[in-house]
Amino acid sequence: MFRSLLAAALFLGGCTMIPTYRRPVAPVSAAWPQGQAYGADSADATPLGAASGGLDDWKRFYRDPVMQRLIALALENNRDLRIAQHQVAASSAQFDIENAALFPTLNGGALADVEKLYAGTYSLSGNRGGAFFLREYAVGFGVSAYEVDLWGRIRSASRAAFDRYMSDELNRESMRLSVIASVSAAMLDCVANNEALAVTRRILENRRRTYDLVRRTRTVGTGTELDVAEAETALHDAETNLEIYTRQRAQAVNQLELLVGAPLPAEVRTALDGKAGLADVVAFPAVPAGLPSDMIGRRPDILAAEGALRAANDDIGAARAEFFPKIQITAANGTASNNITRLFQSGMGAWNIAPQITLPLFDAGRLAAQLKQAKARKRQEIAQYEKTIQTAFREVADALAGRGTYVGQRQAQDALAASSGREYLLALTRFKAGYDPYLSTLIAQRTFYSAQLGAITTHLQQMTNMVTLYKALGGGWDAMPAPRPAPSIGERIL
Repeated sequence: MFRSLLAAALFLGGCTMIPTYRRPVAPVSAAWPQGQAYGADSADATPLGAASGGLDDWKRFYRDPVMQRLIALALENNRDLRIAQHQVAASSAQFDIENAALFPTLNGGALADVEKLYAGTYSLSGNRGGAFFLREYAVGFGVSAYEVDLWGRIRSASRAAFDRYMSDELNRESMRLSVIASVSAAMLDCVANNEALAVTRRILENRRRTYDLVRRTRTVGTGTELDVAEAETALHDAETNLEIYTRQRAQAVNQLELLVGAPLPAEVRTALDGKAGLADVVAFPAVPAGLPSDMIGRRPDILAAEGALRAANDDIGAARAEFFPKIQITAANGTASNNITRLFQSGMGAWNIAPQITLPLFDAGRLAAQLKQAKARKRQEIAQYEKTIQTAFREVADALAGRGTYVGQRQAQDALAASSGREYLLALTRFKAGYDPYLSTLIAQRTFYSAQLGAITTHLQQMTNMVTLYKALGGGWDAMPAPRPAPSIGERIL
């Protein structure tokens, strides 16, 4: 009987009222923006290398050993990733809960009921006769209030839970990309502060020597009190900047430890301190020109947004099914007797089945409101999906604009630093020879210092932009597989 009941339930529950899903048209241009800002020369572009097909594909882009070590630590210890992993586990369990409702729940039980009565208990005269006992014993198994999913309500809810589970899984992948990019950017910021500290220390030492020189010129009568005041101001300015960059460097390390999720190992901290400048960081592979605009379609956050949209579409099917009759079945099979010693003897078998059908007649508009709500949430998820695509397109376009301009900006900034350095040396030489006042030397020195810091900032922005582009493209650009496709519900159950 129970095999027949299960087969009939599965047969009747094979359909759903979920609307046909159609992916919304991407509300972005079919090609990346064009123009002078995007005209980077890609002749030196290098491929990322053969894909490993595993979780270490990021190593093909992040090639610096120290950076790789930091990223590996973060992937193991980062708390945001752990939160995302637990969210995926909770979503997987929720799918299992919803999916379990598709199948009857089989319960076993035993019953013993003993009741003492008197022969005249129910007589009209009220006289009670002798006492006697009613006994009932039963052992068996059965199904309680199993809903036959005739209209696909439970199946729609199960499918929605599955799509949300896959959406959370893709959000975890997106978080993983974000953690990798954040760790890389934090390390670059730390190394840039190392470089800025070194430059500031050199400038501070130069200004100390210059201050002593100006004081001597005032003593011999060739300098003025104004020259001394200007030299002292420049000295204190450098001392202030030294404290600023020292603080920023410490904060960058703190940020790195937060992202890594643990104190930095001694060997990693030593290696990080040993990088005097951004030039010591292994360069990222160059990005080729002509990237197809549909590459952003493999971004985990876009796929996750589509998963949430699919789940909202599934919810409409569940809301529609609520308008139709519900069929519930309660059944039991076992043995029963009024004598416990004969409970398992031949001929004591007993069974019962109680089907029930419920048809909604009046609910004050509750079911209609639920359907309206489900449709509104689908429209909301459509807008969220489209916004996610637009945001992704903008992030890639901005990073491509950076790729097209940071190379030239950095070359110009390096040239500015070199020329201002020569200008400062010439001004200092003329000041020492007595040809020019100290003000010319001070202006040249400040210009040189500012140009050096500008060169560091530009170099940092260029490398950070590469990290952003790698993340914005969903983890690479050449021959890399898209995130694995979502398994079917059947595959997930098995």
